Amino acid sequence: MNIPFLSFTAQNNLIEEEIRTAFERVFQNKWYVLGKEVSDFEQAYARYNHVQHCIGVANGLDALHIALKTLDIGKGDEVITPSNTFIATWLAISQTGATIVPVEPDAQTYNIDVDRLAASITPKTKAIMPVHLYGQACRMDAVMQIAQKHNLFVVEDNAQAQGCTYHGKLTGSFGHINATSFYPTKNLGAYGDAGALTTNDAGLAQKANLLRNYGSEKKYYNEVIGVNSRLDELQAAFLSVKLKYLNGWLDERKRIAAAYTEQLSGIPGLILPFTAPGADHVYHLYVVRTTKRNELEEYLNRNGVGTGIHYPVAPHLQKAYQHLGYKKGDFPVAEEIAETCLSLPLNPGMGMDEINYVCRQIHGFFK
Repeated sequence: MNIPFLSFTAQNNLIEEEIRTAFERVFQNKWYVLGKEVSDFEQAYARYNHVQHCIGVANGLDALHIALKTLDIGKGDEVITPSNTFIATWLAISQTGATIVPVEPDAQTYNIDVDRLAASITPKTKAIMPVHLYGQACRMDAVMQIAQKHNLFVVEDNAQAQGCTYHGKLTGSFGHINATSFYPTKNLGAYGDAGALTTNDAGLAQKANLLRNYGSEKKYYNEVIGVNSRLDELQAAFLSVKLKYLNGWLDERKRIAAAYTEQLSGIPGLILPFTAPGADHVYHLYVVRTTKRNELEEYLNRNGVGTGIHYPVAPHLQKAYQHLGYKKGDFPVAEEIAETCLSLPLNPGMGMDEINYVCRQIHGFFK
């Protein structure tokens, strides 16, 4: 059996006719930038995420960067963010000129350890940027309480957790202004790059709208120094189709994850995903950990099971950030996760025969 790590086949087959109709509609409308498709999707995603405003942008990194810029974060400011995350979270802070303040993750959930937050706050701290990594919600009640106590902004990186909740409240609706990515591999993915911001603050929404479009509300009249980062009509039309199916796909992800957990529990030396009390997990990724990660990866690949590593190098050890002066051992929890994590195939449409095959191979390796 050959099971790819990532497959769009089942999703595409389900919505192919609707996607073709959406393409034809955009093509015939002859309006391709910031038109009705974008505004319709923004309204739909805002409703879905239980917020007042959604602003579509070109990608997830731009969403994070613009979110920080709406809060006037820049040189001299500090932003607290996880030491264990995809590099875009750090890049967005760097783009503003602010200082990255990494905080180690909880060793069980892999999300930022809120018990370490207070110790990282200084007079220069301006914001906290939690990441709902792999699809599990952070402890947002504690994050928001700490932020309120110290008069800090919160920007959620919700790229991997659309549709996730914490104590019943959707991620991407806690922070002052929040960012998400619709990269094709995401739970809600476009057919190319795309992203968005979500907020309940009308002033921040208006500023984000300006920033994404050259700093302009009226063409050729520029109020602020902005960027060119607009969700295009075609991707918005595609996302409007897929949004209707998102909750069903999330249910499938949870079903597949539950089957993995049931069959893989109890294997010595294999750490399975842990979900914290009150947190939902929508399983953008099903990540296991083992000190034999490289050997397990090679064994599974050799036996027809695709895998991924999210992520093999912690941000502080990336060459891009060597100028910060961090060294191996500075963030040991993030480093251990990077050295031991392995993502298993998890695609809507996976059948029990495929899930069973993956689990048999893992059992075979550990035996």
